[in-house]
Amino acid sequence: MICVFVQFRCTPGKTYEVANAIYDREIVSELFSTSGEYDLIAKIYIPADQDVGHYLSERLFDIPGIMRTLTTMTFRAF
Repeated sequence: MICVFVQFRCTPGKTYEVANAIYDREIVSELFSTSGEYDLIAKIYIPADQDVGHYLSERLFDIPGIMRTLTTMTFRAF
């Protein structure tokens, strides 16, 4: 499994709708609201045999209300 963190910037007033839609997809391990440039951050485990970009695009990035995303790849837990 590949662990990635995805931050979401939402259309103003749509953060809760986006968060609910993300949870409905049942692919996030954890989802938090955040302060700063982005509104939400999700921890996602992607199967090792999947392409990260395709996996996220096909399963998350079509949710209405998402304006921008930032994906952070992880390499090793300490």
